[in-house]
Amino acid sequence: MKQPYWNEDIETMPREKLRRLENSYLQTQLDYVWSSSPFYQAKFAEAGVQREAMRDLADLPLLPFTEKDECRSNQQEHPPFGDYLACGQEPVIRVHKTSGTTGRALYVALTRNDRNLMNECAARSYWASGLRPSDTVVHCLNYRLWVGGYSDHEGLETTGATTVPFGVGQTSLLIQTIRELQINAISATPSYMLPLSEAMRELGLHPRDLGLRKGFFGAEPGMSEPSVRAKMEETWGMRAMDANFGMADILSIMGSECEERQGLHFHAHGAVAVELIEPDTGTPLPLTEGAEGELVYTHLIKEAQPLIRYRARDVVRILGTEPCACGRTSFRFRILGRSDDMLVVRGINVFPTGVGNTLARLSDRLSGEFQIVVDHPPPHQYLRVRVELAQHVNSEQVGDLPIQIIQALREHLNFRSEPEFVPYGTLPRTEQKARRVIKAYEQSGS
Repeated sequence: MKQPYWNEDIETMPREKLRRLENSYLQTQLDYVWSSSPFYQAKFAEAGVQREAMRDLADLPLLPFTEKDECRSNQQEHPPFGDYLACGQEPVIRVHKTSGTTGRALYVALTRNDRNLMNECAARSYWASGLRPSDTVVHCLNYRLWVGGYSDHEGLETTGATTVPFGVGQTSLLIQTIRELQINAISATPSYMLPLSEAMRELGLHPRDLGLRKGFFGAEPGMSEPSVRAKMEETWGMRAMDANFGMADILSIMGSECEERQGLHFHAHGAVAVELIEPDTGTPLPLTEGAEGELVYTHLIKEAQPLIRYRARDVVRILGTEPCACGRTSFRFRILGRSDDMLVVRGINVFPTGVGNTLARLSDRLSGEFQIVVDHPPPHQYLRVRVELAQHVNSEQVGDLPIQIIQALREHLNFRSEPEFVPYGTLPRTEQKARRVIKAYEQSGS
């Protein structure tokens, strides 16, 4: 009999039973935080909140938010991990670093139990997206301090799949390795598949010749767009899945889609409690189908650096809260963008994620790299979008591409754009998450 779930008990748990379980975990976590975290002891005392007031998950709004800037300042004042390290340094077995795309990166400490919990939630995610012990998967993300490399590798491995730790770069060697090891699955960013396909064609091979039948993608926009996914699947002959939503500060991976492909499932139930809030005011919102807001995260079982009501600035649309056809009871969502990256153009909220998704529809002529160049202070009447051409396209071959981009961004995101094209390789590459918004004007008071 095929095993449809990695952890059937938690993944199919009825909502009320899950709430009781998470509330029990929350009480234990809060006892730990109140007694062991100097950062939160001071923070909660300043807010005037007593431990006795926290009796249920519904009481979380009584506590103040934790902002990433607070954690940055705290690590500078109390290096290296901040005094929100609640366990002392001896139990810490690993250190990662956040991508730092919106400011100074944070060091993330993990105990053995933290590592095991992270692997558990990652395995739920990869399993839901179709990874099995019969697969051999090559992992093509940065293996340095970023959590996406080594920790995501462990998540892949936890499922029982044969995992090949390749990393980034050396495309010719990657092609050789995939062929020699008869690898059938790849874990990467969506944009990584474009240079890989170009390298295949330079060798006189079609991408389908490589034999990749499963793709597990994340860390970039694109996979939520049906046309982008369809093109990737047609090019490679693979089942391409949005399989990797997470962040180093909370959990390496805590969201992926299932075979139904009706949005990302939240796979960290029992490990992380979530709230939905209105981004501008912080007002709690009901987590119901169709709601849009910012997710706020609270660790339920964390030893090293437990975070309470942490604002990672993920703005989402809730796609469903009833049990999925796959049998999982977790809520499903789609990432709209980050509230701290949002730009307002003539009253319309514009997220770089949405711009990336739209540009990805034209990926045969674009590299996938872009920047939004904000060349004037608000209010904004338009946005200048710097777009990198694909490797095989030069400036004389642009043709009607500017009109296509202007029309696509107006149609899908309802704002006026002024595209600017640059040659392939012009925009800076990162092995983590690219900085998409560039401010090119002097701010008053700066």
